Amino acid sequence: MTDNPIRTERRGHVLEVTLDRPKANAIDLATSRIMGEVFRDFRDDDGLRVAIITGAGEKFFCPGWDLKAAADGDAVDGDYGVGGFGGIQELRDLNKPIVAAVNGICCGGGLELALGADIILAAEHAQFALPEIRSGTVADAASVKLPKRIPYHIAMEMLLTGRWIDAAEAARWGMINQIHAADKLMEEARALADHLASGPPLVYAAIKEIVRDAEGRDFQSTMNKIARRQYASVDVLYSSEDQLEGAKAFAEKRDPVWKGR
Repeated sequence: MTDNPIRTERRGHVLEVTLDRPKANAIDLATSRIMGEVFRDFRDDDGLRVAIITGAGEKFFCPGWDLKAAADGDAVDGDYGVGGFGGIQELRDLNKPIVAAVNGICCGGGLELALGADIILAAEHAQFALPEIRSGTVADAASVKLPKRIPYHIAMEMLLTGRWIDAAEAARWGMINQIHAADKLMEEARALADHLASGPPLVYAAIKEIVRDAEGRDFQSTMNKIARRQYASVDVLYSSEDQLEGAKAFAEKRDPVWKGR
């Protein structure tokens, strides 16, 4: 194991987060807590607008929960840290875009980690599965998320059988956004992150808060909350310099300059 299982690199407004735990980038309790701290700091840093999460090496993105650590005493219901498993599953008010660059095997909690991102890019050789059924446990976050992201019967097949799917099938069901050659994956992820970082951060925050809250609401109640400015991010946006800048830039036929305020 490496002394520091999480590597970070700051590129302008983009934070790259690399899970680096040889051999397979599995996540134990200590690593999950570190990831929570990293993404909490990302959330709270006004100079950072977008994050990329990926895995070290060419074979594994993340296989999820470290079963060897569990055998040595890590409790499956232990302290995963401020953001829940992998740092982003349950991190409150994480209103900045996250791109997952899936560079290899992505299964179990690793797939749940990827599903916690907003956009998923995958290498051509990436594979996906929820093998928890074979370990006698439940893929809890995937049981909540996956049937809402892809066709119900495909999600249930993956949950109930542990069947593996390749990147092409994952794209066909809408689980991932794009497939790239392995040696181009990070280049494409960085280009996407840079594009997002050039956009309006207050609008991104409003989008993420609305989408997250709307999962448990009907359409009209969500629209009523927006109209009444009952979302904190929407209230900030509607009173912001950026809201005015967007209109001015359109009228003046120029690119807007977003300040995030």
